[in-house]
Amino acid sequence: MSRGVDVQVLNKILVSIAEEMGIVLQRSAFSSNIKERRDFSCAIFDSAGRLLAQAAHIPVHLGAMPDTVAAIRQKFELSPGDVIITNDPFKGGTHLPDITLISGVFSPKDQRLLFYLVARAHHADVGARVPGSMALCQRLEDEGVLIEPSFFARKGQILEGYLQDIISRMRNPRERAGDLRAQLACLLRGESRLQEVISRYGEDRFSMLAGRLIDYGRRFMENTIREIPDGAYEFQDFLDDDGACSGPLPIHVKIVVEGSRVLVDFEGTSPQVGTSLNATRSVTRSAVYYCFFCLVGEGYPVNSGSLMPIEIKIPGGSLLSPAPPAPVAAGNVETSQRVVDTVLGALSRALPHVIPAASCGTMNNLSIGGKGREGQVFTYYETIGGGMGARPGLDGLSGVQVHMTNTLNTPIEALEQTYPLRIEHYGLRPDSGGKGKFRGGDGIVRRYLFLSPCKFSLLTERRKTAPYGLNGGRDGRKGENIFRNEKTGSREWLPGKCVREAQPGDILEIRTPGGGGWGRFEP
Repeated sequence: MSRGVDVQVLNKILVSIAEEMGIVLQRSAFSSNIKERRDFSCAIFDSAGRLLAQAAHIPVHLGAMPDTVAAIRQKFELSPGDVIITNDPFKGGTHLPDITLISGVFSPKDQRLLFYLVARAHHADVGARVPGSMALCQRLEDEGVLIEPSFFARKGQILEGYLQDIISRMRNPRERAGDLRAQLACLLRGESRLQEVISRYGEDRFSMLAGRLIDYGRRFMENTIREIPDGAYEFQDFLDDDGACSGPLPIHVKIVVEGSRVLVDFEGTSPQVGTSLNATRSVTRSAVYYCFFCLVGEGYPVNSGSLMPIEIKIPGGSLLSPAPPAPVAAGNVETSQRVVDTVLGALSRALPHVIPAASCGTMNNLSIGGKGREGQVFTYYETIGGGMGARPGLDGLSGVQVHMTNTLNTPIEALEQTYPLRIEHYGLRPDSGGKGKFRGGDGIVRRYLFLSPCKFSLLTERRKTAPYGLNGGRDGRKGENIFRNEKTGSREWLPGKCVREAQPGDILEIRTPGGGGWGRFEP
């Protein structure tokens, strides 16, 4: 077998292991956010902290987990059976609900560390001021419990006292413990599969092929960048606001392409804000990497080599690289989406017949908390899809999760069985996609009937700024959030970011944005 084929086979094996880790996590989890929406990512790193493979899970985790592993390697020396836990956004994290567990895989010969395994999952609540841990806040501590990198398990035994201390400060501690144990189970599965591969290849040959795999990823991305004409390309897009009367917030990018290298410079972007719209440097990098992987196409190797040709410059103290302890919950889910819109907008200047129009540009985050049918505390979180931007030669898809989220919707049956909620309507939002030679995809209408007193929070975007069309295509329709009070019969158009109380009989209707059109519309 040729060396090239060996590298390809190894890449597929590692990706399949990461995928299997995700399957174990999904099937073992307690919360609907993990087992139904699949809001998690799994990855494999070598002993030097280089990303070897990541499953096709959540794009926003792509550029963040390497930073987490780097932070762990600086602070800890792992032994067999040790597991580290963290959710620190400024040590490679994304936002506090994303809790990461990291373990090592060791040589059966001399107990030498060979790999790191990483499992990151979005927990439905981490003890924030507002149920669901996804409300607009002015302080990081109000977004939930900050978990500094710490031992979660030693020598194969969970530190139960530490676990209980963490989950006691969160809502629904039983669900939190169940999800964390599911993450641990997926790490154990990854370890057993990697040991099988090591025994098949041998440690020396495996190490040699892993190095070639990383080099293969680098060359793959360099070839992709060479297809972009040399030059400098700029674009600017905006977030609606910071949720506290300040906005719009500009995100500016300049992309400089020279041969097989590219510089992505965010000079001119808004300074950091006093609310949760700040995105950590790791999240910003994830969004940039995602855009370039979109150019590569299917079957590409996702590893540290793939990231090497892309240089990213982010001004410190900006919306995309805030100083700790800035709040960041919305930056991970909303600002990351606008980074994608901005980077793709700049690339459209270089590749006008390749880049699609803007998609809905928001994850339409909804968190709900209260007491369930039997008086038990519940927290629920979901994102809602929207319209995909039209593509050169194709209409955009309707009612899909786009870009930095790769989650599924929560099935109505699962939601209504578990929570005191009823979905009165769930369907596409007609004519919300932008017109053009190729039409943008339509958004979604999802209507919730509250069956018990609840508190809900919204983190949504594209309620003031519309998803842009390209090459003469028209913009997609903006989103809307509507609250109907059963007692008074009043109807209120809610801002994109807010917290409200709901009583039985009240209704929340979320209308998500459509995608932009591509090409001039000719009636």
